[in-house]
Amino acid sequence: MTIAEAARQLAAAGVENARTEARLLYAHALGVRRDDTLSGELQPTAEQAAAFAVLVTRRAGREPFAYITGRKEFWSLDFLVGPGVLVPRPETETLIEEALRVVADRNTPLAIADLGTGSGALLIAALKHFPRAAGLGLESSAEALAYARRNVFTHGLSERAKLRLDDWASAPADSFDLVFCNPPYIPSAAIAALDPEVACFEPRAALDGGPDGLSAYRALAVLLPKLLKKGGRAILEIGAGQLVEPIFQGSGLRLAGITPDLGGIPRAVMLEKV
Repeated sequence: MTIAEAARQLAAAGVENARTEARLLYAHALGVRRDDTLSGELQPTAEQAAAFAVLVTRRAGREPFAYITGRKEFWSLDFLVGPGVLVPRPETETLIEEALRVVADRNTPLAIADLGTGSGALLIAALKHFPRAAGLGLESSAEALAYARRNVFTHGLSERAKLRLDDWASAPADSFDLVFCNPPYIPSAAIAALDPEVACFEPRAALDGGPDGLSAYRALAVLLPKLLKKGGRAILEIGAGQLVEPIFQGSGLRLAGITPDLGGIPRAVMLEKV
């Protein structure tokens, strides 16, 4: 199978950027860089050609590209991902941008929590920027937590990042200066209409926000005031068009801002414990 043939198969399956993805899959099958495939001089072995065909078939079945390669970049860092864990999204980087904006001193000895840590991307990216910080990642999925553990080790953060298979409520009270959370926020009935990569492959528990998509925020409105130190901040991701401000009224948390992602969609909600 040539790259052109693979691109046609992917395009017929509805994959966007089919030519680019075909070339990247080819590079992955051969164990080379993408640029190495541009000359047309590579001669794959029979095993490599067969592996490439398998990868293309998987992607044509709309399996997420990141699951096929086993990796995803987030905040210019490389993360191991695969079935059972949510693939980190570029828009989630907005939460890290906000943390860096409000905590000017990178040497501040922060206590950080990441609720529903998944691959550990948010926690690890934050700890990379705050070298004196320590973090706790909570995750209720054993499959997802296995990826987080591998990523923490790979990034050399085993001493500063502790991971626990548990729900959010198990975090210690009055302990954190900064809490991240990318909760499930897709309305239950809307999941089936998402792209097949998401609807059919990514873990439903990381997507399903209940009938109106806001169930997790109601739980957070009760939980966050208990977890944060006075003056501590929580940075939460929200979905397009979601109005969460009324949920936190009267919770003891002050709305400190809502920041858009690079697409201009309000994405990061910052709350401060007063």
